[in-house]
Amino acid sequence: MEESLVSKASENTKIWTKDFTIICVANFFIFLGFQMTLPTLPLFVKELGGSDQMIGLIVGFFTFSALLVRPNAGHLLETKGRKFVYLIGLIIFVLSVGSFAFITSIVFLLIMRVVQGVGWGYSTTATGTIATDLIPARRRGEGIGYFGLSGNFALAFGPSLGLALYGKISFTWLFIIAATLGLIAFILSHFITYKEVEKSEIVKTTAKKKWDLFEKSAIQPSILLFFITITFGGIATFLPVYTEQEQIGGIEGYFLLYALFLMISRAFAGKLYDRHGHIAVFLPGTMFVFGAMLLLMWLPSATVLFIAASMYGLGFGAVQPALQAWAVDKASIKRKGMANATFFSFFDLGVGAGALLFGLVASMFGYKEIYLASAVSVLIAMLLYIFLLIFNRKKGTII
Repeated sequence: MEESLVSKASENTKIWTKDFTIICVANFFIFLGFQMTLPTLPLFVKELGGSDQMIGLIVGFFTFSALLVRPNAGHLLETKGRKFVYLIGLIIFVLSVGSFAFITSIVFLLIMRVVQGVGWGYSTTATGTIATDLIPARRRGEGIGYFGLSGNFALAFGPSLGLALYGKISFTWLFIIAATLGLIAFILSHFITYKEVEKSEIVKTTAKKKWDLFEKSAIQPSILLFFITITFGGIATFLPVYTEQEQIGGIEGYFLLYALFLMISRAFAGKLYDRHGHIAVFLPGTMFVFGAMLLLMWLPSATVLFIAASMYGLGFGAVQPALQAWAVDKASIKRKGMANATFFSFFDLGVGAGALLFGLVASMFGYKEIYLASAVSVLIAMLLYIFLLIFNRKKGTII
């Protein structure tokens, strides 16, 4: 009897179940397809005759369209179910990325990036919620860290693969390969056992749908995330063009090192969060991100580029899963979908705002100033976090 109870308790705290493994593998493929296009799309825009501002617009429109659909995705997760939202998102994503292969006009690319953003918004909101459903509550920080590794593995290979293929194959074939990777994720998604929607919740959620755009308990970590992911917009959108201008090689190595150190960071940051909370993770992580931005602003050589990649990976890898776990932990069990939607909405908002803002900065001042502005954004996040700690403690609440 005792052995049976121990076995059951062990099963209830197990992270690596069949379904969790499949969602991680599916997440790897969808992120691999996405990450392949991340550094190559600005180069594609340049080939089509677009400017730095147009690059910013194309990235910004994508993220803002994802942002706009996330609240709706959160509601649909609680009413139509996880599987419905995930499959719809994957289908839209695959078709939109596949369409890039046949685009010869910047205007049409802009339109299809908006469509891609819709697919990305639905699929990533769903996959984060599906993973959260499958992770035992007492190991949520650790589990989200492991789940994040699936995206990090894609990040380790995706940008480097895309940049390695750039110049060796046409953009047509590059985008077809990216769409095929998304198709693999779609096939794998059919083998997951999804959490069932409670019928009583459908009525409640539908009644609130008109005004229910975000989860209140997730706002504080999401705002902090916004100021951090602004930096991501500057790196993903303009770093390949910046290094090309400065005649510094090794951009593929940057993304590889970033992903490697992101994985190292996630391996211990999740457990650190579970034991000591975000206070043990956030400020040390943001200090690494801040230092990386200053190094990118300076950027005299490939060596400095690689050091910045390592620091950014360590910092971002610690901060992002800690903030996501914080956002989800504070939400009620029936609001996990909306908490994830809120969290990723601010992620999108940060990347989109960064891309649009830095497109203007690049055209007016130059690429170096992008990373000065990014450093200021990280500093704001650090100061805001300290303010929230002091403010909440004065109120007698724990954040």
